[in-house]
Amino acid sequence: MSQHPDGIAPHGGILVNRIATLDQRQEFFDKAEILPRVQLAERSLSDLQTIAIGALSPLEGFMGETEYRSVVKEMRLTNGLPWSVPITLPVSEAIADTLKEGTLVRLDSPTGEFAGILELTEKYRYNKEEEALNVYGTDDLKHPGVQVLDKSGPINLAGPVWLMERQLDPRFPQYQIDPAKSRMLFKEKGWKTVVGFQTRNPIHRAHEYIQKCALETVDGLFLHPLV
Repeated sequence: MSQHPDGIAPHGGILVNRIATLDQRQEFFDKAEILPRVQLAERSLSDLQTIAIGALSPLEGFMGETEYRSVVKEMRLTNGLPWSVPITLPVSEAIADTLKEGTLVRLDSPTGEFAGILELTEKYRYNKEEEALNVYGTDDLKHPGVQVLDKSGPINLAGPVWLMERQLDPRFPQYQIDPAKSRMLFKEKGWKTVVGFQTRNPIHRAHEYIQKCALETVDGLFLHPLV
């Protein structure tokens, strides 16, 4: 929970928006066929979308090596902000070798659709075991995060990104509230203090009790289930 003179402050103080404008989209589409491509895994596509809507503010793209190492070793961004899990774009050596720093890279979805643009500033090798132990506290392949890491390529690509278009899951679009919209809703409701409750499973009685206790001291409750 945080307070801010104008409402709830985004992490880092700035709400990032990396969704391409209409003019940018047209520019990227005009170049799309000649740009080198990287096909994203589902997790990387999710990261691209999450960066673009500002849910990972103040990040504007995938982390460079200095930022990455700061997060892995210190659990902080280089500017000192707390950050526990690195946001990276891992690829194979073969793919990394085809890409040149300082150029644009087309990012495709797992199904081959044009999803976004990476302004490639850096590519670097990383230590999977070190990341697993520092981030997850284990290198056991039974851990789902370690499994993903183990299957990832050994080279990280870094740089600012642009999302071509924000797409909502058609199964429950009414529950997908981006940060800009959530802040608008908080303002409409007159909430100055908000507690967020994030859970990995359906809410049960103990959760309900905690939430009601929280509502005794704040204006509103923002539920964020990861189900």
